[in-house]
Amino acid sequence: MARIYKRGRIWYVDVTQNGRRTRKKVGTSKRIAELAMKEIEVKIAKGEFGFLQSDITIVKLIEKFLDYNQTNNRPTTTTRYKAIMDHLIEYLKQERPNVILLSQISEEVITGYKSFRKRSWVSPNGMRIEPDKDIPDHSRKGARARTINLEVDGIKAMLNMAIRWNLIKANPLRLMKPLKEDDKKPIKPLTEDECKELLDASTPEMRLIFYTFLNTGMRKAELENLLWSDIDFRRKVIQIKNKEDWKPKSGEREIPIGLNLCAALKEHKRKSKEVSFGDYVFKAKNSGHSHNRLRRELIKTAKKAGIDHLTKLHTLRHTFASYLVMEGVDLPSVKELMGHSSIQTTMIYAHLAPDHLADAVDKLPFR
Repeated sequence: MARIYKRGRIWYVDVTQNGRRTRKKVGTSKRIAELAMKEIEVKIAKGEFGFLQSDITIVKLIEKFLDYNQTNNRPTTTTRYKAIMDHLIEYLKQERPNVILLSQISEEVITGYKSFRKRSWVSPNGMRIEPDKDIPDHSRKGARARTINLEVDGIKAMLNMAIRWNLIKANPLRLMKPLKEDDKKPIKPLTEDECKELLDASTPEMRLIFYTFLNTGMRKAELENLLWSDIDFRRKVIQIKNKEDWKPKSGEREIPIGLNLCAALKEHKRKSKEVSFGDYVFKAKNSGHSHNRLRRELIKTAKKAGIDHLTKLHTLRHTFASYLVMEGVDLPSVKELMGHSSIQTTMIYAHLAPDHLADAVDKLPFR
């Protein structure tokens, strides 16, 4: 239904459709406001105003969206979206049980989702912990702003697909502003002593895996999908290459490897043939519910080594990049080695090389 009303000198059209209220500022003319109301009523009758008549449940939309991702995107993308949608369903079930249909999603509803995520107990990777479960080590209260912003972006992506599928006319979150990311955890690379302590506390299998992370800066998925054919021992390089069932996040690249790592990988290859590891360099490929095995091994080993703050494999990648910069390697070279798609990502390490940058300025001819 639609109606007009006046506030001060200005006329407004007030529209309520499928439980969602919209107000539109028209102007100072009552006649124009009446015409605008009639036009909106016609659009509502045709299903052309806001949400279409072919409304579906949010759960049904989520299923459709995840099916689309499973077909068109890499598995890690689908896994990430599924985690977001699980959070959204849990929020609606707990705090907004009356919000069932796609047409009921609004900026106000998702603002409530943000608050819900800030109040939830989460593990270090942002996963929500069930209220009746024991709180594991390294957990904290509330997802960080960056995590929540990424989750809202995921919900926006689903609503954008709903537009493509002709389920809605416009994204109700298109004007939603992201949270200010002032709670970002600073990068804390391992010290040289901590690297040694981690390796010393590792099992033989995990020692080489952690050693490879520290000396190449590879991503977790890159290491898991590394084949023996990807290592050129003659040229001493690791090639991050596309596979039939996996593609690297930012395209193919090569990573030089030092003499010590090269020798360790050769010895590992010799032993691997004896125990039939197959084509994969490391027995770490994702399978079933074991996709967090490397992280669990890292946390267990770090605890044994007394490195309490080490809970993420990505810290080993940060350590690789940090030491390159501190040793004077230029940022564009670090970008190539890390496989960053943008130099802006690499710039997070710039503060680690103040002397190096100062030396560059000192080389200017017009001092």
